[in-house]
Amino acid sequence: MITLYLHGRLRTTRADLEAFLVRARPVYEEPGGIRTRLQWALDDPAAFVEIMEYADRATYDADQVRVEQDPTMRALLAEWRTHLDGPPRVVAYAEADLPPDASVTGDR
Repeated sequence: MITLYLHGRLRTTRADLEAFLVRARPVYEEPGGIRTRLQWALDDPAAFVEIMEYADRATYDADQVRVEQDPTMRALLAEWRTHLDGPPRVVAYAEADLPPDASVTGDR
């Protein structure tokens, strides 16, 4: 799994951003293998992170092409940026493939 974290601060309101994401989520997730979430910072009401979870690297790579080339995605991202007070901080992570931990099986 690849997880993309988009950290931002609001220029608009929480309600405005949430309404936008309700409209945008079906387009974001439309290719399949993509899940979108939103989290609010507990200590700063203007800070949030939008989380995009991709099933695998191929899905992530295909979506990056879509973000760069698809007019609908480009328009949505331009609209998304109107909600931000400054540029977002974007970080992508790949899931570690850790072996199961035998100590978690309940044999303690």
